[in-house]
Amino acid sequence: MRIFYAQLAPWWPLVSPVEDYEEEAREIARVIAAHAPRARTLLELGSGGGHIAFYLKRALALTLTDLSPEMLAMSARLNPECEHVPGDMRSLDLGRTFDVVFAHDAIDYMTTEDDLAAAIETASRHLGPGGVAVFMPDHIAERYAPSTDHGGADGPDGRALRFLEWTTEVAPGATSGTTHYSFLVREADGSVRALHEAHAFGLFSQATWTRLFERAGFAVDAVEEVTNDDRAPRVLFIGRKR
Repeated sequence: MRIFYAQLAPWWPLVSPVEDYEEEAREIARVIAAHAPRARTLLELGSGGGHIAFYLKRALALTLTDLSPEMLAMSARLNPECEHVPGDMRSLDLGRTFDVVFAHDAIDYMTTEDDLAAAIETASRHLGPGGVAVFMPDHIAERYAPSTDHGGADGPDGRALRFLEWTTEVAPGATSGTTHYSFLVREADGSVRALHEAHAFGLFSQATWTRLFERAGFAVDAVEEVTNDDRAPRVLFIGRKR
């Protein structure tokens, strides 16, 4: 992932423009308000470039964590009022609790059940009784389907980027899969280069998600995302700390 989240981190606003996240962030905010109406603080695990945080910070005080220092630096430019802390969602321990712990699609990088369990335990460790964890994976086993996507944008400085995303088929019963990313990157001087990177993702059943949340001390609900995007709605796992 050294290309996507390190080499291309300065290009993140062109890979995934912040305005593309507004509707999704509105849905996440709605879910948080419904399950934690008095929440004031939120810890995001795997916050990336901070594009969801850009919208959530309007109502919550955010602490953002990520493995990539390059992506955290991009988020800090976009969200200077938020706290940024480098860390691995499997082992992070800030020594304090929050009202909400949120993980978006970065949770998909938990490719084993042990990794996923560790990330959920991290959420539990950072919540007091009654605190709420909201996890929003891109994929669960029952709803998985191969897909393709494309995008990119032009920057005001003459730079531009286009990408193709290809999430491939998986074998029956598999607990992981692969997404391929290809990029065409145009520098301000007009030179163009091509890059490719493959990312592994975890693929777990809803029953596995529920079992791991319960084992970590949560009462858990699975709710379907409300979206107008041209794709199947995702499942959000909402755990309340016992």
